[in-house]
Amino acid sequence: CICMEQEEAPELAPAGEGSVMFFAAANVRARPRVGRADACGLRYEGRVLGITAQHLLDGAHYLSAGAVSFARGLNDTPKIAALLLAGGAIDAFRGMAAVGMGMAVGATLQAYKVGHTMSRRITRMNSGQGFTANAATAFMVLLASRFGVPVSTTHVSTGALFGLGASTRQLDTGTFRVILLAWVATLPAAFATAWLVYRLLP
Repeated sequence: CICMEQEEAPELAPAGEGSVMFFAAANVRARPRVGRADACGLRYEGRVLGITAQHLLDGAHYLSAGAVSFARGLNDTPKIAALLLAGGAIDAFRGMAAVGMGMAVGATLQAYKVGHTMSRRITRMNSGQGFTANAATAFMVLLASRFGVPVSTTHVSTGALFGLGASTRQLDTGTFRVILLAWVATLPAAFATAWLVYRLLP
């Protein structure tokens, strides 16, 4: 993409009679540059309490991502640990620790692919829209956790991105169909796998 950014353009000004020319006070002009799509995203102007609006939003975006991570751990870990407890395989503390470590390892190994799809392929968005999707996801998952409702954080986050893409009319319909098919297939596939494993084990 092509970005238009402001730069300080130095002007030549005389230092005095008989002296050489030197760079002096600058004026502001627009300069085009080629950049990546994310670098060419909307930048927010102005200041809030003396802080640049874009920097403030970037900080809020990081915090919202942390809130989503916390919400995921809060809601997902007990669900899996409950399976271990129900089977009598392990006590509650060790179950929670084992599941948390397993989630961390899995995220380290494979989260990039999921993150790339969610951040790049579902819809185009700027940092403000990304913050909105994160905030909605964290709120919904934390609310579900408060009432003991087991939900998928990834499903909730993807749903927020679907809504965002639909509202901006930039939803990638191909990616939408693939994800929707995966959602529909997951429940019967899990049902069949659990049934088969149970029947085969002594």
